[in-house]
Amino acid sequence: MNKKLRIIISGGGTGGHIFPAVSIANAIKEINPDAEILFVGAEGRMEMQRVPEAGYKIIGLPIAGFDRKRLWKNFAVIVKLLRSQWKARSIIKEFKPQVAVGVGGYASGPTLKTAGMVGIPTLIQEQNSYAGVTNKLLAKKANKICVAYEGMEKFFPKEKIILTGNPVRQDLLNHTVTHEVALESFGFDSSKKTLLILGGSLGARTLNNALLEHIDFIKQHPELQIIWQTGKYYFEQVKEAIKDEGDIKNLFVTDFIKDMKVAYAAADLIVSRAGAGSISEFCLLQKPIILIPSPNVAEDHQTKNAMALVEKEAAVYIKDSEAIEQLLPTALALINNEEKLSKMSEKISNLAFHNSAKTIAEEVIKLAKS
Repeated sequence: MNKKLRIIISGGGTGGHIFPAVSIANAIKEINPDAEILFVGAEGRMEMQRVPEAGYKIIGLPIAGFDRKRLWKNFAVIVKLLRSQWKARSIIKEFKPQVAVGVGGYASGPTLKTAGMVGIPTLIQEQNSYAGVTNKLLAKKANKICVAYEGMEKFFPKEKIILTGNPVRQDLLNHTVTHEVALESFGFDSSKKTLLILGGSLGARTLNNALLEHIDFIKQHPELQIIWQTGKYYFEQVKEAIKDEGDIKNLFVTDFIKDMKVAYAAADLIVSRAGAGSISEFCLLQKPIILIPSPNVAEDHQTKNAMALVEKEAAVYIKDSEAIEQLLPTALALINNEEKLSKMSEKISNLAFHNSAKTIAEEVIKLAKS
């Protein structure tokens, strides 16, 4: 192809959408270093910071999600959607992409819809085991749909589906950080078991409360070391709540873990929400996990993600409403059961997809050339 490759990647809202999007962009650049990639996100959302940090240009749309509980508040949302569609049309007209990629999130809707309307090929990357409303609508015009779970033909046309898995952050796999060195960076003892609690970059109230309400349990079990990522929304609240507890040597508290490869290397067991991107990382890293799906996501897709692993004995599931009482006792029992941990590690590794980003990048470039 003589002309320069130009690609739009749209979506975001959470790290679970942004990290795969950046991974796809990086994989495209590895194959075609001259490719020009423009991201389109939602104003005020996390991608507006994370994407430039990764070295890519991004333009924000004035879009917001629908309020499903208070429908009368959606007039402003509809106005923002219309403005976003006009802006997306302007972006596409000026940038002239050969293909548009949607990774989920508010911005992907108007961007891919507009691209499809003007005849630009589109590719959707659906991360979850239960397809979201936006992607189901976009699938009608999409040329290719890359998925991470089997059985997705119940949502999408079978002939468009490619089973690729979800792209993950490349640095998680290509490192030499040992378990001992990782633990040392947290001030922990390599002879003790370590639990990693992840509520996502924004945090998870239930997971935080499960620890806050059982600080005595943590102090009574110094043999269990805990790395606790509170999320930025809850960090000050957690700090204030435990300030009078003194120095709890088996507890490391932080709002956000920037270097996840070190945290993963330190962990013997992970507790997490059931976002698709996180699950893909756990599969590749062969990490035993306890999944506590968020009940506050569209179509309850996190529970469906979790059950896809539980059915294969690759994860332990705790319901959100039961987590405060069950989380720490379940984690303590599991982390001391070497046989169970080893079996879970083996089962989850069987679900891993390797080179997902490269596979998707190759499909994107094929569409661009077509």
